[in-house]
Amino acid sequence: MPAAPVSFTTRALLLDMDGTLVNSDAVVERCWHRWADGQGLDPAEVLAVAHGRQGHATMAALLPNRPVELNLADNNRMLAEEKADTDGVVAIPGAPAFLAALAGLPHALVTSADEPLAAVRMAAAGLPLPAVRVTAESVGASKPDPEGFLKGAAALGFAPADCLAFEDSGAGIAAARAAGVPVVGIGPRAGAHGPAAHAATLETVTVTPGPDGTITVTVG
Repeated sequence: MPAAPVSFTTRALLLDMDGTLVNSDAVVERCWHRWADGQGLDPAEVLAVAHGRQGHATMAALLPNRPVELNLADNNRMLAEEKADTDGVVAIPGAPAFLAALAGLPHALVTSADEPLAAVRMAAAGLPLPAVRVTAESVGASKPDPEGFLKGAAALGFAPADCLAFEDSGAGIAAARAAGVPVVGIGPRAGAHGPAAHAATLETVTVTPGPDGTITVTVG
C-alpha cells in the first residue's frame, strides 16, 4: 500500500543535482571504475562512498594515507573526464516539470560538482540551471559537511530551517541534516538514510506557492 502523502511548508528549496535532478550514474560509474581499477580497489566499494561527495573527498576517505596533492590531481583529471562524457546523462523523471514549477520561487542548486560540470550536466539533461548555485568552488568542505547547504540558504536570504533540501545520497542527506535543513530523499539510494520524506522520482512531488510567500511541497 502506498505511503500517505507528506506535505512541507517552506520558503525556499535547496536542490542537489546528480541523482536528484540529473541521472548521471552511468558516467559516474565509468569514471570511478577506472579510478578504482588503477588503485586496486573494488569499484562497488568505491561507488558506495563516492555518491554525493567531491571526488578528492571520496579518495581521501578511501585512501586516508594518500597525499592530498595526488587526490587533487586525480580529482581534476576526473572532472575533465566527466565534462567530456555525457553519454547516458538524462533528467530524473519529473525534473523538468518540478523545475518549471519553481520558476520565480526561491531555490538554489547545492552540488558537489564544479560550476562547469554542473552546466554541462544540466544542459545534457535539458534542464535550466538555477540562477543561485553553490558548487564545489564555493565551499571549503565537501558533503557530508553542511557548508554547502548553509551557503545556499544564506544566498537565498533564509534561515536553514526555512528551507527544504532535495537529496539522493547518504552524504547529501547528512549534510542537509547537519545544516538544520529538512530533507526529501529522491531515488533508490535515499531511502536507507532516513529522509523526512522519500520519493522514487520527482514525478510525485508537487510545488504550490502560497499568497504569503510560503511554498507547500507535497511528496507522494
